[in-house]
Amino acid sequence: MPEEQIFECGHNEVTVLRGGSGEPVLVLHDELGWSGWTSWCDLLAGQRELIVPLQPGFGRSPRVPWIRSYRDLALFYLRLVREMGLGPIDIVGFSAGGYTAAEMAACSPQEVRSMTLVAPMGVKPKEGVIADFLAMPVGQHLAQTLAIADAPDATRIYGGPMTTEQFELFEEARAETARLGWEPFMFDPALPHHLEAIGSLPVQLIRGDRDEIVPAQCIEAYRQALPEAQVEVLEGAGHRPETEMPDRFVSLLGDFLGEVGAPRLQAQTV
Repeated sequence: MPEEQIFECGHNEVTVLRGGSGEPVLVLHDELGWSGWTSWCDLLAGQRELIVPLQPGFGRSPRVPWIRSYRDLALFYLRLVREMGLGPIDIVGFSAGGYTAAEMAACSPQEVRSMTLVAPMGVKPKEGVIADFLAMPVGQHLAQTLAIADAPDATRIYGGPMTTEQFELFEEARAETARLGWEPFMFDPALPHHLEAIGSLPVQLIRGDRDEIVPAQCIEAYRQALPEAQVEVLEGAGHRPETEMPDRFVSLLGDFLGEVGAPRLQAQTV
């Protein structure tokens, strides 16, 4: 299980979870917050150290008022990476965390060794739209992220009645997400143009083919900005392939990290 630490970044306290051993990987959670140390984390932690900052304003790290966009958040995390002495670093970002990771790479590609974007928001699709999850009750939002609702990790994380504490954390996360990404909704029109300038930075894009939150055209828009990016589609998975298919997800991630010079990972049954 991970160790919880408090770091100070620009006079702001940030809760950071650290677990595993080996080269560090920065993990950026999605717009609903950290879902817990699940199977994919165990699989990855055998070879890599996971560094998971809990986003300011999401209940565990205090809100930082001057962070008013995902680019602001990206610059904040870049400072955190520098002050923790981690860069250049591999980044894995999920959904809105993928949006943040892409902004980090666009702002300072020399501080990023590679990035894996899982069902990332951040760019406008040419067809379809990013689902307006803020217009849904949180229970519906959670259900819509999963195509395999009875996957073991999905059942463990989201099964059973929601506690009052869980509901409050979800709502704090959704409120902060609205503050950062409301207009335009969860994308930055300039981001694809900035990404064109990141050079040969290794990038992997992963999505489930049954994702109801982020349309396939978002991935296509990223691929057009990053034509050398590797694209992987998990058939049958929804918006959370790491939760629904952890072994397959870590196998893809391990292959990619192995190609960019990190230790090669071996997926195993937890």
